Amino acid sequence: IYVAIYFVVVTVLTFPLGVYEGFFREHAYGLSNQNFVQWFGDFLKGQGIGLIVMVIAGTVIYAVIRATPRYWWAWGTVVMILFLMIGAVIQPVFIAPVFNNYKPLAESPLKDKILSIARSEGIPATNVYEFDASRQTKRISANVSGFLGTTRISLNDNLMKRSKNQDEIIAVLGHEMGHYVLDHAVRLITFEGLVFFVGFGFTAWGFGGLTNIFGGNWDVRTVDDPAGLPVLSALMTIFFLVATPVENTISRTTEAQADIFGVNAVRLPDAFAQATLQLSEYRKLDPTPLEEFVFYDHPSGRSRISMMMRWKAEHLNDWDIKNGPVSPQ
Repeated sequence: IYVAIYFVVVTVLTFPLGVYEGFFREHAYGLSNQNFVQWFGDFLKGQGIGLIVMVIAGTVIYAVIRATPRYWWAWGTVVMILFLMIGAVIQPVFIAPVFNNYKPLAESPLKDKILSIARSEGIPATNVYEFDASRQTKRISANVSGFLGTTRISLNDNLMKRSKNQDEIIAVLGHEMGHYVLDHAVRLITFEGLVFFVGFGFTAWGFGGLTNIFGGNWDVRTVDDPAGLPVLSALMTIFFLVATPVENTISRTTEAQADIFGVNAVRLPDAFAQATLQLSEYRKLDPTPLEEFVFYDHPSGRSRISMMMRWKAEHLNDWDIKNGPVSPQ
């Protein structure tokens, strides 16, 4: 009950920032297709799911704290890894359809080619799904999500409509297939578990120090007291703010690996470079190295296009590249 009330209070207090980031900024860049009522409906869905997850996770974490108050930060990490694994399994089947309608992609040579590539790379998918992201945004997107039997290849209708040709769609899906084949879900969960391990350790240390100083005024003395939840949340927030470059570097290097896998799998460097230009609508194309290190969870557009052109330069004598698009230079 306390976790639920706390979640609702935080949601209300941060709502103005959420509106600014999720609604007004998206409209300022011409990326949103929603009016406020539509956006607010999706916001409520997201917060409803968040409430359920937080109540379950909070209850379990506090059970761990009560069971082992001295080492809760270590056992709490194990619990968070389990939650991350469960989330990866259920997200494509139960969470994603809450926000969008998924339907099998119409039978076509494109669908046959996507499934052929998937089979050749050992991806256990028997269908390709299209979802109606255009009801929310103009952004292009695709993913190969899920594991442990819930693997699903999905692409949004914006990618279908805005791509100049099928090669761009194939190039994007080659990247997404790379995440699956390279076991990036397991890799990211492992690294995220390590980050939580350090974060929980910092939080346990900080909670002890703060309650020694202010515990009398707060009427909070022990970590198993739910009244200390705001302190735990504040410390975790501070930790993840400081850890932003670490989190983004983990993600960015994973995305770079998928880029290389994708271009090796489908051999369409120009198509992927063209798709990358569409992402520059909402990602600065050529940031400074410091900006990219701190703020980018994907390689910058310049980095990705340079990577594609380096790959092409090393394969210029291959028959398919020699007979493919000619660079303007």
